[in-house]
Amino acid sequence: MLNSTLVIMAAGLGTRFKGEIKQLASVGPNGETLMEYSICGAKEVGFNKVVFIIRRDIEEEFKEKIGKKVAKIMPVEYLFQDATGIPEKYLKIKRVKPWGTVHTLLACKNTIQEPFCVINADDFYGKEAFYKVYHYLQSNPEQNHFCMAGYILKNTMSENGSVNRGICQVDENQHLVGIREVKAIQRENDIAVGNYENQVIELSLDSYVSMNLWGFKPSIFKLLEREFLSFLENMSNEQEDECYLSTAVDQFIKNNEIDVALLETSEQWFGMTYIEDKVFVKNCINQLIQKGEYKNNLYED
Repeated sequence: MLNSTLVIMAAGLGTRFKGEIKQLASVGPNGETLMEYSICGAKEVGFNKVVFIIRRDIEEEFKEKIGKKVAKIMPVEYLFQDATGIPEKYLKIKRVKPWGTVHTLLACKNTIQEPFCVINADDFYGKEAFYKVYHYLQSNPEQNHFCMAGYILKNTMSENGSVNRGICQVDENQHLVGIREVKAIQRENDIAVGNYENQVIELSLDSYVSMNLWGFKPSIFKLLEREFLSFLENMSNEQEDECYLSTAVDQFIKNNEIDVALLETSEQWFGMTYIEDKVFVKNCINQLIQKGEYKNNLYED
């Protein structure tokens, strides 16, 4: 079997989480974070290394709370989302928020040489999704053939506010033909509505969405570098614009540069967009433990 790495994007600011570092929020019975359930689920299906992309200001706390435990069950590496790789002419911008998930993932470009799965730190994905992505990566060696776990929109909504989602279009072979980054999505009776390019649009609750669970190979990095430079050159708002993975993948598909299989999962997503989501997430984790899907103590033998 090929080596396969789990990459966790954990550098976000969590601006809607009222000051708490949501990546480090305890949701399990022994203080486990949400990403630790992803790590154990991914390890169970075959991933054999984890790479954390974090901010330097949370490094010490992150390693103490999570890294030391994870290192007991699989190899761990830390990378940082910082100004590395940003051309000098853009460094004068006093940017507060991160530059987006494309820039986050580019932290790995000189480190990862094997197929990898990338996820958000603050989302729960379920073992089925990791299983499907792992087996796709193992059985599809073509360098520009990637995959994405496709969730159903109605399974990814928050009761505590609107959400942003990459709305997916697929062909008859379940391959992506496009992704629209739709913001401020809310449920309204039997449909959802969201904001796409400053217009309110209606969405089917059964739409496929990206939750940033991707299966990539190292060939993606050259494309992402090019896309990020293009983003910097064409920003309209230097403080707010972000370079999203979903938008970049959409462009690569339209350029016929990559092929992306959508791997449908029926898993019920949950995550911590808002501080109010924390109680719900804890209850969901407890239910999964009661069903026997996860151990009460993730690290017990």
